[in-house]
Amino acid sequence: MGKQKQQTLSRFFSPKPKPKPSPSPDSVAESSTPPPKISATVSFSPSKRKLLSDHLAAASPKKPKLSPHTQNPTPDPNLHRRFLQRFLEPSPDKESIPVTSSSKYTPLEKQVVELKGKHPDVILMVEVGYRYRFFGEDAEIAARVLGIYAHMDHSFMTASVPTFRLNVHVRRLVNAGYKVGVVKQTETAAIKSHGANRSGPFFRGLSALYTKATLEAAEDISGGGEEGFGGDQSKFLVCVVDERVDKETNKGCGLELEASFDVRVGIVGVEISTGEVVYGEFNDNFMRSGLEAVVLSLSPAELLLGQPLSQQTEKFLLGYAGLTSNVRVERASQDRFRNGSAVDEIVSIYEDISARNLADDNENKVEVAEEKISCLTVHTIVNMPHLTVQALALTLCHLKQFGFERILFQGASVRSLSSTTEMTLSANTLQQLEVVRNNSDGSESGSLFHNMNQTLTVYGSRLLRHWVTHPLCDRNLISARLDAVSEIVACIGSPSSSQVSEELDEGSSERKIVPPEFYHVLSSVLTALSRSPDIQRGITRIFHRTAKATEFIAVIEAILLAGKQLQRLGIKQDCETRSMQSATVRSSLLRKLISVVSSPVVVDNAAKLLSALNKEGAARGDLLDILITSNNQFPELAEARQAVLAVREKLDSLIVSYRKKLANRNLEFLEVSGITHLIEVPVDAKVPMNWVKVNSTKKTIRYHPPEIVAGLDELALATEHLAIVNRASWDSFLKNFSRYYTDFQAAVQALAALDCLHSLATLSRNKNYICPLFVDDCEPVEINIQSGRHPVLETILQDNFVPNDTSLHAEGEYCQIITGPNMGGKSCYIRQVALISIMAQVGSFVPASFAKLHVLDGVFTRMGASDSIQHGRSTFLEELSEASHIIRTCSSRSLVIIDELGRGTSTHDGVAIAYATLQHLLLEKRCLVLFVTHYPEIAEISNSFPVSAGTYHVSYLMTSQKDNDGSDHDDVTYLYKLVRGLCSRSFGFKVAQLAQIPPSCIHRAITMAANLEAEVRERERNRVSSIKHLMGSPGEPKAHDESRDSGGSGSTEESMSALSDLFADLRFALSEDDPSKSFEYLNRAWKIAEDLVARSERSSN
Repeated sequence: MGKQKQQTLSRFFSPKPKPKPSPSPDSVAESSTPPPKISATVSFSPSKRKLLSDHLAAASPKKPKLSPHTQNPTPDPNLHRRFLQRFLEPSPDKESIPVTSSSKYTPLEKQVVELKGKHPDVILMVEVGYRYRFFGEDAEIAARVLGIYAHMDHSFMTASVPTFRLNVHVRRLVNAGYKVGVVKQTETAAIKSHGANRSGPFFRGLSALYTKATLEAAEDISGGGEEGFGGDQSKFLVCVVDERVDKETNKGCGLELEASFDVRVGIVGVEISTGEVVYGEFNDNFMRSGLEAVVLSLSPAELLLGQPLSQQTEKFLLGYAGLTSNVRVERASQDRFRNGSAVDEIVSIYEDISARNLADDNENKVEVAEEKISCLTVHTIVNMPHLTVQALALTLCHLKQFGFERILFQGASVRSLSSTTEMTLSANTLQQLEVVRNNSDGSESGSLFHNMNQTLTVYGSRLLRHWVTHPLCDRNLISARLDAVSEIVACIGSPSSSQVSEELDEGSSERKIVPPEFYHVLSSVLTALSRSPDIQRGITRIFHRTAKATEFIAVIEAILLAGKQLQRLGIKQDCETRSMQSATVRSSLLRKLISVVSSPVVVDNAAKLLSALNKEGAARGDLLDILITSNNQFPELAEARQAVLAVREKLDSLIVSYRKKLANRNLEFLEVSGITHLIEVPVDAKVPMNWVKVNSTKKTIRYHPPEIVAGLDELALATEHLAIVNRASWDSFLKNFSRYYTDFQAAVQALAALDCLHSLATLSRNKNYICPLFVDDCEPVEINIQSGRHPVLETILQDNFVPNDTSLHAEGEYCQIITGPNMGGKSCYIRQVALISIMAQVGSFVPASFAKLHVLDGVFTRMGASDSIQHGRSTFLEELSEASHIIRTCSSRSLVIIDELGRGTSTHDGVAIAYATLQHLLLEKRCLVLFVTHYPEIAEISNSFPVSAGTYHVSYLMTSQKDNDGSDHDDVTYLYKLVRGLCSRSFGFKVAQLAQIPPSCIHRAITMAANLEAEVRERERNRVSSIKHLMGSPGEPKAHDESRDSGGSGSTEESMSALSDLFADLRFALSEDDPSKSFEYLNRAWKIAEDLVARSERSSN
């Protein structure tokens, strides 16, 4: 029977302690124990108590049944009744007080109360033997989240989990949004038995804290993502602070747009597990659109709110971190950083880190070099805006409790939110274009990122996500990525490789053929890395000194293997020009990335680190035999190992004396169930009286002589000392890794970039994409796409997708006003243009037969209709907020797509706002615009801008058919092809039929629509007639009119009225899409014309 099973059984069969008399009130008052933070008071409603009492009274004695939670026998009903009388049924004449207020705590409970007082917001998992126990409210939470059994034990509710399941249960609690602390025993049984605390409880202390943002970098929680923990998901900790903006100051400075902002926001985001740091400071409006864009881009796992925050900022952040988002929120006061003390706090933390490093490391030269690098980082931090510095100080103080503050000074990859080389997509663009998540269930499936993600490693997937959400704005950087992707595509053997090669070699006299060795090496390296752990988080865990030996070996071996494989490509650096030379790789970006991974510094350092480790010992799980002590490395560890070996040899040598004493030449020490150095003799054998009997069988008895007992005690102490020295040596070994961290981090980032480029090449080859062409920055902005396809819908529809052409030019037509029937493909068309532009600036090939683009500085969208109740925004306010953000942010180099602006209010207001917005974009911004509308009045703006704006519609076919009841109806076939011209009908009744609106409702709606159309036409005809009448006789007296009516001149008025009717019918015939109705208007106009001709002939005669 195993140890754990023995211990489990011993819990139920061990004798119960005798009850002790309760202390007197005086002794309780004199006790120095603080009031407990954990309450064990339990209360039931009177109805539940009565129901439970009746149930117990009616219960007949039966055999014990197994509890569904613990599979243990249920307690005796009498004991249960006494428990209810004692705890749940307090006497009415006594005051109901918590049980724990008058109970005497056990030594363990005193430790728990003390720890809980220091960490009231932490769920504590206390190590007790082979289990981790929860106490009080923590036990109730653990029982609810983990699905385990909680019960009353002495003073508190308690629950427990086995130690080997720590990883799983910590992740479950953290995923539920809690901060979890692990309390471990700081001394072992061997040390405790020889120390001053031999009669007291084990010393315990908080050894680790876990939250969502720190989980992947923390100790004892390594690898894998169970229960919602995605390995490729970034887990940013984002700290937000803000302050009010003085609008009068902005007006005085001449900043007109700044007057619309009411706060200035400072943000710092830290990905502790990868060492990525993002910071920024910006003005934001009442809707917090800028903050929303940053938060959606980072997708934080944890929010740190610097109090006090403005009401609108806090409202938005708490709405984002709602119940469905699974984002943890923590608050921190920033009052102490108001008067410039944030910089002092940062410098103080840095000096503490430097002092610890100087004390830990004996190699002063290495430390001086590291200090120089860190000083540069501190200099950069001091020059940051003051709100960013405050957010950084709060972040450092927060990370200090976890021990991860070093990452910001020595191992961070810092970037600003306001980058000049990357485009920051707005929150609306990310959501409405479904860049990283779809709008149906919020998952990645069906998003642009999911469609483009062909990466083989999790860190490559994380980098590709950043590429997709931050397209490049620098033409040279875009061309470098496209050249790299083109070269990989050519190596793979894409159908378009010949075209790509011609484009790459355009302007050069020689044609170069890329040998296939490059692709084979690259694919083999990435395939091998796909089977290795997440080395990006692995090297960061090594930097944090939380990695285990097996993880260390796996990570460094993966980097070493990749470096050696890529060295076969022969990338060499020219010392004079500092350029990379290679006979097998042409792309400068690929050469640079490969040289970083295969540099001699990385390969040699990786081999050096691995040479100090015993792989066999790590594979066996022997923690004491991991470090190699040869070559004068780790002298203290070698001495401790020698001491253990000497004690073991001393114990083994005692067998000679025992052979003589028992007269048994074949006597050997025996090991049973982990107990070593046993002497087994027959039952009838005579042994000294001072020998200790350990265990026995039917025929033999096993003993420990006194010398063996003393020797085993000495061996246990030596082994504990070896474990302490081994842990210290391992920490020292991990500290020395800090000097290599920057090189290894650069190598891993280069491998991630290679994986992303390989992913884009694989995507292009599999889906027959083409390489886009980018015009020079000095040329006019344009988008020229031939046979463009939606990258996501094309995957679903395959060959059934209908491509479309797009032609926008800043010096020609740069606005398309798109109309057409509902569900005809308008939104799909404008989305595909935006997605193709984003993909091209990511550095990917695009789904089209030809694409000639200009580098855009932004892609802005206004699509869909939805409100935001938690933020207090109506549907129309959402529409206008998005339109306002577009008007204030876009430039002449931006692409703006607007779908159905103005439908959240009345028709006249909506038409007016949509018309005014489009006119502003055409006159003031002159950006590329795709404007979808169902308002025909907006299309009339093309008359004012005949060159800049054009009207288009998605084509369709309409045929007349008869229903079963004999009534005629129109059948519409969507062609999904964009053609020039205006479409005045939306065919909303066809959508109503698809939505299965009752036929009676649809027929009634069709009748009402026909009546409304006739009424509008009649009103238009009367309005034109009255205008013509006023123009024909502006001031003539009534008597003269009567004389004209009675005379022959009255025919002039009739002729003018008939002429106006003629032109009205002609206009209706031209605007009508229904051929039958159009023909009817033409017939009426023809009759009017014939009548006018006849009347003219009569008057001439």
